[in-house]
Amino acid sequence: MYQAIVFLPLLGFLIAAAIAIVGARAQHPGGYPEPGAEDHAHGPVDESRHGAPSPHGDHAAVHVSHDEHDHHAAEPAAWGSRPAEVVTTTLLFVSMALSWIAFARVGFGGLEVREAIAPFIFSGELKVDWALRVDTLTAVMLVVVTTVSALVHLYSIGYMVDDPGRPRFFAYLSLFTFAMLMLVTADNLVQLFFGWEGVGLASYLLIGFWYKKPSANAAAIKAFVVNRVGDFGFLLGIFAVFVVTAAVDFDTIFAQAPALAGKPIPFLSWEVDALTVICLLLFMGAMGKSAQFLLHTWLPDAMEGPTPVSALIHAATMVTAGVFMVARLSPLFELAPTALAVVTFVGATTALFAATVGLVQNDIKRIVAYSTCSQLGYMFVAMGVGAYSVGMYHLFTHAFFKALLFLGSGSVIVAMHHEQDIRMMGGLSRKIPFTYAMMLVGTLALTGFPLTAGYFSKDAIIEAAFASDHAGHNPMAFYGFVCTVAAAALTSFYSWRLVFKTFHGQPHDRHHYDHAHESPLPMLIPLGVLAAGSILAGLPFYDAFAGNSVAAFFRGSLSVTGILEEMHHVPAMIAYLPTVMMVAGFAVAWVFYIKSPGIPRALARTFKPVYLFLLNKWYFDELYDRIFVRPAMWLGRALWKGGDGRLIDGLGPDGVSARVLDVTRNVVRLQTGYLYHYAFAMLIGVAALATWFILGGLR
Repeated sequence: MYQAIVFLPLLGFLIAAAIAIVGARAQHPGGYPEPGAEDHAHGPVDESRHGAPSPHGDHAAVHVSHDEHDHHAAEPAAWGSRPAEVVTTTLLFVSMALSWIAFARVGFGGLEVREAIAPFIFSGELKVDWALRVDTLTAVMLVVVTTVSALVHLYSIGYMVDDPGRPRFFAYLSLFTFAMLMLVTADNLVQLFFGWEGVGLASYLLIGFWYKKPSANAAAIKAFVVNRVGDFGFLLGIFAVFVVTAAVDFDTIFAQAPALAGKPIPFLSWEVDALTVICLLLFMGAMGKSAQFLLHTWLPDAMEGPTPVSALIHAATMVTAGVFMVARLSPLFELAPTALAVVTFVGATTALFAATVGLVQNDIKRIVAYSTCSQLGYMFVAMGVGAYSVGMYHLFTHAFFKALLFLGSGSVIVAMHHEQDIRMMGGLSRKIPFTYAMMLVGTLALTGFPLTAGYFSKDAIIEAAFASDHAGHNPMAFYGFVCTVAAAALTSFYSWRLVFKTFHGQPHDRHHYDHAHESPLPMLIPLGVLAAGSILAGLPFYDAFAGNSVAAFFRGSLSVTGILEEMHHVPAMIAYLPTVMMVAGFAVAWVFYIKSPGIPRALARTFKPVYLFLLNKWYFDELYDRIFVRPAMWLGRALWKGGDGRLIDGLGPDGVSARVLDVTRNVVRLQTGYLYHYAFAMLIGVAALATWFILGGLR
């Protein structure tokens, strides 16, 4: 059963990929056309090119029609599109059903499974088996990944209906799912790294799915390159683990971990604590994969991919990999308090930073994307203060309402004929009431409305941060507490801003509004299921993730600390504080966008530098462009023109050939074809010989 959960998506990928290849050959029997031969590109279903943002933000927009991007009707669907959809979606639903069975057996039935697949690497001291490790931590991730992926597959049947590359799209989705499942079931660091790189590759393919669109290509490359920075640290961390333990399997590493506490290791000519440097290097990988502060810049640009891809990346795969990795290696992190302080600081900073940027964004998908970045920061705060199960609890609940918000946004985009700018929307609650209701549920869960899933998990993180500070366990705990409380208010504000500007008020684009319509049934069913999960994933699982049953539920699959007990004794004021922040954010958003909609424009004018600072995402893209991109481009150009062109080619092959050509040209010039030239040359030769003989005779 456990092998089926992992390998059914791989089977779906292989079948869909075969269909895509055959279909592509059928469409181009004479070979593929030359680049640029087609007059139009494969237009995106949901992407748009917006004009430059106005300094007046919410009330001034430069609008570009999206009809020009809607080219799918001009191209026939690829051969085998329907079989690819049906096969991959069916296999994912089977995998999802098996995952829930595994969750019940492993999580609540006390079962723990390790299935060996095949020997992998045997080289000296390094011995690696390919094996599936299914404990409670894995079972939680199996449920999250397969459930969201199955619903995204179903949703995509309706969403991608006009796209000619559907077989390829569904193949990539299944590959993405398989890579994530391989990651979460890994029994050793090497296998985990294969899954880690697999999700990176699949994300590159999906973000750049519309490969004829330059912005999609740029976003895919950006995601791939930024993640390589984090992966470099992650790989160094794996090497360091092997150096100090001579093993890469988790059981051996965890058994040796207590003996490594306080043990020094040489690093950059210094002697540093082994576990501290190992955990920091591993966390560097998590920062890239989970889009944490400083390595976050790829995540908003990932919106260039189709909306179902955004839902899968943000809710179940890719970005959750870093959180899972820290939880899996929690026995190591728990012995490195300095590393935990860094995790807390980075997570808290990310939570607040992303929330501030989300305040002024106008693209509906980017607003939800920054909420993902912020919520991931919450999860790392939980990990940093030692509440690992609470961090996994928020990952579990977040998957449902974040997938709901992204897929709901896709439904809005379809209704508005591919418009994404919320300034061009308004009044849609009357046109798409079901989507509106589902977006309300997702927003309530994201903001932490009482009894929703987000209420239980997010509040538990804030309480854990306060308890950790009160107990003196983590020097950055108070910073984490303050940032998460502030982010709760900001999250509520920008979430309700999205709802009010999209679904309330008067329409700002009458043409699109008049033709707005509900999405097809395959898109609405996943919304309903995810809405139910956004409510039911909270209270029923609270005791297992954050209550008195945590130790019995996880059974050593992650570290359980005393913070879980202390967080239940925080003052009532602290427990109610997140709800107060949620209400405050809602109230301010209601005043700004319902009661007095002129206030945001006035504030944008009055505080224009602050507004532009947030609108331009703290200028991180510009900063990185100045510090890294331009120098790298200059260096590359210098090495290309100077090193390769002038030095290597100039002195090497090109230089030698040029000299030969010069000599040849000079010799050729002697062969003029005129008789008197040859006679004159003969005369000179005879004179030279005569002179030589005369002078020789005189001697």
